[in-house]
Amino acid sequence: MPTLLPRSFYLDSPEVVARNLVGKLITRTLNGERLTGRITEIEAYLGLSDPASHSFMGKTARNAVLFGPPGFSYVYFIYGMHYCLNFSCEPDGEPGGVLIRALEPVAGLDTMARLRGLPAPIKPKLLCSGPGRLCQALGITLAENGLDVTRAKSPLRVLDDGFRPASIIATPRIGISKAVDLPLRFLASER
Repeated sequence: MPTLLPRSFYLDSPEVVARNLVGKLITRTLNGERLTGRITEIEAYLGLSDPASHSFMGKTARNAVLFGPPGFSYVYFIYGMHYCLNFSCEPDGEPGGVLIRALEPVAGLDTMARLRGLPAPIKPKLLCSGPGRLCQALGITLAENGLDVTRAKSPLRVLDDGFRPASIIATPRIGISKAVDLPLRFLASER
């Protein structure tokens, strides 16, 4: 039986939390249905020391979730068309977060396809490959910003079912223009 990740899981640095989240399950309850995917790609953003982080310039109304407490969803809108899902890390008051970049769909695939406007059945990899696609597939918008993902009754939770990827590869983050050389993107190896 999968267990809910506790708040203490998110108390570490974004780099540690990101690596440890690879292989965990994100479950989104939408209209009574559970949409679930396994995290296969994630990036760490190191707060005030990371010019690519949304919290680099300090706390604002938009990024306040990243300043704590840990274990909350931070959702933002990008390019005028996509939502991106992050989780806050670090102790309360210290900014840090992880961006969920891709999921392997596990449950609710037909609904995910419908939410993406794609015909079912579809190759699962196409449903949640990329931060915008996975938010669309899970029905995540700005309304899900600030959800406590450590609460059992939250519509957005992160679970551990004991699965461990064979290996995790670290690479530079993608789609950014600052601190591009840092190996803070973590992927489950397919080998």
